[in-house]
Amino acid sequence: MKSSQTTIKDIARRLNLSVTTISKALRGMPDISAPTRQLILDTAREMEYEPNPIAQSLVRNQTHTIGVIIPSFTIPFYASAISGIQQTASEAGYNIMVCQSNESYETETNYTRVLLNSRVDGLIVSLARETTNFDHFNRLAERSLPLVLFNRVCDAVPASKVVVDDFEGAYQVVRHLIEMGCRRIAHIAGPANLLLSRQRLQGYQQALQESGLPVCEDFIRTGDLTIASGTRITEDFLKLDTSPDAIFAICDSAAFGAMQTLKSRGLRIPDDIALAGFTDEPVAAIVEPALTTVAQPTFEIGQIAAQLFLDQVRGGESYQPTTQVLKTHLVIRASSQKKSRVS
Repeated sequence: MKSSQTTIKDIARRLNLSVTTISKALRGMPDISAPTRQLILDTAREMEYEPNPIAQSLVRNQTHTIGVIIPSFTIPFYASAISGIQQTASEAGYNIMVCQSNESYETETNYTRVLLNSRVDGLIVSLARETTNFDHFNRLAERSLPLVLFNRVCDAVPASKVVVDDFEGAYQVVRHLIEMGCRRIAHIAGPANLLLSRQRLQGYQQALQESGLPVCEDFIRTGDLTIASGTRITEDFLKLDTSPDAIFAICDSAAFGAMQTLKSRGLRIPDDIALAGFTDEPVAAIVEPALTTVAQPTFEIGQIAAQLFLDQVRGGESYQPTTQVLKTHLVIRASSQKKSRVS
């Protein structure tokens, strides 16, 4: 067994040639004669020489590594999206390095710096819910470093984006609640700095307005995409003089929190109050009652995010950012199917 890896210097000493000559021959440079190149290649093979990928990346200024920042490893959406990113990246000869911001702006900016210092070729990011300042990403755009935002994105950063049609998804689920006879539909909204929060709110409002139902400000409360905020906001809704007969939550986690509160109050779902979420987490199908929600193509989102990244690498400075909007579909389950449906 060899005690150490063979280097270009070792081959140069064996053949009494310069390191530059060895390097050029191994890289296939045309200014090395065919006999000399063949001698060097044969010797390299005999000495079991293996190229050093780190050294090569420094020369090419590429590591074929993509930095990925997500809000949390515990959110099922991101596990599926990362799998999609990894598959597409791997097929193109890239590795990924994944960090979680833990929903913290400070952590997100720190990992952006750490990943770039680790010489990743660029970033694929889903924003932390705390992030309202985007300077750390705008600096990447200014340096023409590849950047793709997915799921949680913002308009302020000139980068390619992968999202779903959040407006249409929210519109369809609220239309469904109205068809089930609900007339006082409340909304647990998300942080206003996230584009998906604003678009889901707009879809909710549009569905009410088209049905001739009022958009009541008391029925719209902002949360932070967590079970705890769903619990707290639902308690607030139930304290109103006129409580809602349905709740549409910004995400399944908030809907699970709402479900906890409703059950603790002895309310029947959906007969006393219907409930719907957005994301279609795996648990949504097995809670009792099973949760009506909006499903997203999470694996495909990751695949497209990685492909847009690779397109930007190949396009260089001439690349123009693009936005891919994917369709959702409504998954109707027991939590919204009122027995006393109004036709």
